[in-house]
Amino acid sequence: MASTGDHIAFDRVLIVEDDARTQRRLAQVLLELVGSIDNIAVADSVASAKTMVSSSAPNLALVDIGLPDGNGLELISWIDQHHGDTITVAISAWGHEEVVLAALRSGAVGYLMKERDDAELVAALHSVRRGGALIDPLIARRILAFVQLSPTEPFTPTLSAQAQKRNEAALSERESEILQFVAQGFSNREIADLTGLSRFTIEGYTKSIYRKLAVRSRTAAVFEAKSMGLL
Repeated sequence: MASTGDHIAFDRVLIVEDDARTQRRLAQVLLELVGSIDNIAVADSVASAKTMVSSSAPNLALVDIGLPDGNGLELISWIDQHHGDTITVAISAWGHEEVVLAALRSGAVGYLMKERDDAELVAALHSVRRGGALIDPLIARRILAFVQLSPTEPFTPTLSAQAQKRNEAALSERESEILQFVAQGFSNREIADLTGLSRFTIEGYTKSIYRKLAVRSRTAAVFEAKSMGLL
């Protein structure tokens, strides 16, 4: 993943959206981050998006959930598995808890709502560029409540099941400390400054946290940790 100082370099961005009006709006939103419209590509289907990701390896892909030839969740998972250096952010008109969690578990670093105004979307994407992970505040509280009720299974886990999951996660004291910083929205660079460790050491710890919690993004790690009582 290319970076410049404290920022991830967004010099190649892909918008995956089949509505022409929304395509134009998102392109304008992204201009502030990438500087030139020439650095923004658009795909209107899962198939065309896969081709573009394979050929141009964008730094960032904004992915709509509902696409004409498939599901944006499938695309996010495919990108995560085959092109891990491409950051994905889901952007949708749907705010259903199950869909948001599925996007995060598929590998998206965040989930944004299209109804937000342009300034809010720009601010959110700047946070992603700094290495943060995010979820639209309109649905964050509902998602946290939903995760506490049904973190991975279609039933409410017993206390013993929750305890078993905590034991399986078995975060070290340092990993727990770093997870607390992640939950507060600090980037890896900021956590490194706060702990006196190198950024690469922090990245190693966050990868270990992801592995133990069986997640693929910072946001999903926070939700999964809350569901297990680790935060």
